[in-house]
Amino acid sequence: MPKVSSLIVPYAAYLRVYEPLAAFPEPERGHWTRYARRTDLPSYQDELRRSLADLLPTPPVPVAVHESADAFVLESDGVVCVCPWRTRLRGWQALEELPEDFPEPVLDALLPPVLRRQAAQDYDRWLEGNPDARPWIRTATWQVPINWFVLVADEEREYDKGGGDPHEAAPVLRYRTPMAQARRRVARGLRALREAMDEGPLIDGLMDVGRWLEEFHPRSVVELDYGGLVHAVPADALADDHSAADVAEGIDALRHGDGAAAGAAYGRLVERWRAVRDRRSAN
Repeated sequence: MPKVSSLIVPYAAYLRVYEPLAAFPEPERGHWTRYARRTDLPSYQDELRRSLADLLPTPPVPVAVHESADAFVLESDGVVCVCPWRTRLRGWQALEELPEDFPEPVLDALLPPVLRRQAAQDYDRWLEGNPDARPWIRTATWQVPINWFVLVADEEREYDKGGGDPHEAAPVLRYRTPMAQARRRVARGLRALREAMDEGPLIDGLMDVGRWLEEFHPRSVVELDYGGLVHAVPADALADDHSAADVAEGIDALRHGDGAAAGAAYGRLVERWRAVRDRRSAN
């Protein structure tokens, strides 16, 4: 593996699906089987650094020339599961979303229009031969989307405060849940939301995540990982962060017609994430 910097690349959270090896056709299954035996498996920071490194040359490389052969590996109940990076596919999809995040003059300065047009044409050609392609990883910067928390439960929360020193282990906050459980929570959440409110971004976002989950093997594992976002949240706030519990409480309140309790749970979420949003604005 190429040597990477020890610099922490922050502020992105991830929703990942780990599929069992049996879900992959040959010869890809053989590749991942061999890959999972490695002792030098990369971290999410390694993945992000490699992606960002392509933006440093002049002109930048907005999308990797070749698809990544790397993955994250997880063993669940004795079953080896992998989450392919699919960096090239995710790069194309991220380019499509950039106009929503940046004014056109800023976007043109970051990535000249000619590079974006070429990348879009490459993506269209690639899709003709890969119409069913989908990523195993979703990324969100400076936030964890509320609909992601619907998939997990507070009892699945894993928190490690880390070493407290930049050169030691970083904090970890994540949730892992079986795919079947995540799908059930999506269905229950959608029923409660539709009965309590009109169609809107929250319902649309949860429907989108639900459709994405249906693309994967039923014995997969779903992981919500705060990733580098842990560096944007003060240590005490991170330790006390139980956002999944607040979302579950809010949905349960809606299910029972208790608008006041649902509003209180949503208010706790807004207050918790305000400092992160303020930091994004400052940057």
